[in-house]
Amino acid sequence: MLQRIIIIVVAVIIILGLMAFSRNANAPQVTNTPANTTSDTETSVQEEVRPESVTESSLEADLSSQNLTTVSQQLFSRTELRELDLSDNQLSGALPAEVRQLQDLRVLNLSDNQFTGVPAEVGQLRNLEVLDLSNNNLTGLPYELGNLQNLKTLNLQGNEYSEADLAIIRAELPSTVEVLVD
Repeated sequence: MLQRIIIIVVAVIIILGLMAFSRNANAPQVTNTPANTTSDTETSVQEEVRPESVTESSLEADLSSQNLTTVSQQLFSRTELRELDLSDNQLSGALPAEVRQLQDLRVLNLSDNQFTGVPAEVGQLRNLEVLDLSNNNLTGLPYELGNLQNLKTLNLQGNEYSEADLAIIRAELPSTVEVLVD
């Protein structure tokens, strides 16, 4: 009996440890890698959202062209943001699902990165008017983009998404949305 209890306690500790490690490993940080960096093994210079990249009104965050490889969780706590520009960086994978916290966002520019996916949570940004996903490596699109009823422009140029996905999304979007494709 004691042996079973010890095994259970050890298993719980291992699981909790893995969960904590997973959270830390998945917690994105804003990093700025020097332009002359060619090796992935070199250390990145870590920095927070710089004051000069945010307008005085704190409604816009322009983090474009900063060689960012990840996005800080701190950015998604800035719920007052109306515009977020992460264009022309080195971002890959998918934007963190925490983007759903930016409910006042009107413009989201993710163009000219290396994103391969878009989180379904983008479809929860009910005030979004402009979504620029151009020039990434997107191969699929979440159907939840069809929930963006205030959207005016959706730029998908320079991606290899599924036409079937786009057809499903278009059917749900207002007919006035300008969808830019190749």
